[in-house]
Amino acid sequence: MSHTLGIRQAQKQKTRQALLDAALGLLEEQSLSSLGLREVTRAVGVAPTAFYRHFRSTADLGVALVEEALGSLHPMIRTTVSATGDHEERITRAIELIARHVDGYPAHVRFIARERHGGVQPVREAIRDQLARFAQEVKDELAKDPVSEGWTEDDLLMLAHLYVDQMLITASLFLEALEGPEKERAQRTRHVAQVATRQMRLIGLGRHHWLD
Repeated sequence: MSHTLGIRQAQKQKTRQALLDAALGLLEEQSLSSLGLREVTRAVGVAPTAFYRHFRSTADLGVALVEEALGSLHPMIRTTVSATGDHEERITRAIELIARHVDGYPAHVRFIARERHGGVQPVREAIRDQLARFAQEVKDELAKDPVSEGWTEDDLLMLAHLYVDQMLITASLFLEALEGPEKERAQRTRHVAQVATRQMRLIGLGRHHWLD
């Protein structure tokens, strides 16, 4: 009996992931608010009623996509601002990590960029909550750095939000660079990295002189 239940559970998980993957593919060209569940189930090859065995609505599916897109990134975000290495090394590490993530998961990055201010409230809230978690984790890492001595909790959190926002902007710009003509891609990507480096340096300079 347990073996049969295990097979059923595995099949259920496989169908759920197929629905998520199909939705992500369909969202390459449209927003979540315009996505119909019949589109998703047709792409997977299951009956529309099967959708409700996994998600209550397309909004619920969208929230699951947010978790898939952002939930696994918390270690990476902490790594980008950890106290290991000097300021320039941290900037380089952060930009390289962002670039690799965008290259590996462009559809997820596009989904978050589009839906962060999109028309589906539960998804907006899920993204906001994930970003708030990122900011709190970044703040905790920043607090370990001697440069943060004397900073208030509120100011550290404000700085953390600046870093998180900058990472999101950089990810969106890398995504745009990847989507243009192939022959100019490397040049565009280098330009994004250069601009992002200067912007991160500016935030760092402000950080070092904030208590002056």
